[in-house]
Amino acid sequence: MQRKIVIQCNVAGRDLRSTVNEIQAVVGEEVPLPDGYYLVYGGQFESEAEASRLVGILSLLAILAVFFLLYVAFASFRLAVLMMSNLPLALIGGVAAVFLSGGILSIASMVGFITLLGIATRNGILLVSRYEDLLRKGRSLHSAILEGSMDRLNPILMTALTAGLALIPLALTGHRPGNEIQSPLAVVVLGGLISSTFLNMVVVPALCSRFYPKQRVRIQPQERQNTVTR
Repeated sequence: MQRKIVIQCNVAGRDLRSTVNEIQAVVGEEVPLPDGYYLVYGGQFESEAEASRLVGILSLLAILAVFFLLYVAFASFRLAVLMMSNLPLALIGGVAAVFLSGGILSIASMVGFITLLGIATRNGILLVSRYEDLLRKGRSLHSAILEGSMDRLNPILMTALTAGLALIPLALTGHRPGNEIQSPLAVVVLGGLISSTFLNMVVVPALCSRFYPKQRVRIQPQERQNTVTR
């Protein structure tokens, strides 16, 4: 049976979490409360904070699950790491897209980053699986990486272009009602597609040429003889 004063506001042009944090800091420093008074902050930011924690936990579990599946499929810890090395490359474009679109990190944007995990890992699987096929045919590591990268260039570009063209309308219509969730997700995925597609064809082959498991590389008889002679 206590009296209360309700102060409400709507947030526009920035994310909800940082707004509430700033309000709490300013009120805590500049608003002295009389005896018997206290503040309780409530509203959508509580649900947003809980959803952010849940999405963060699920993101970590998804990364671990994907890594485990790659390890089981290829029976190599190092190959699993090489295939997932494209994930930071996708995050570069996603973070840049969030920054250029206003710097607001919402739940939809975080879901977009989870989507990038699948896209980035797929590109790594396409490359490494082709390298493995060529190595089983007796190619050297250098020729397998060169030929495999050229073979997978068109499929990777085609899938990225198809997904990117489908996401552009959603990314450009964020100001329209009903697109509050679709547009931030599309912006993140589109930015991650751009960076992961172009950097994937440069960084992943370079990393494979340096850190590919030596026990999985087969040397052709002709190359073995030349190596022994040298």
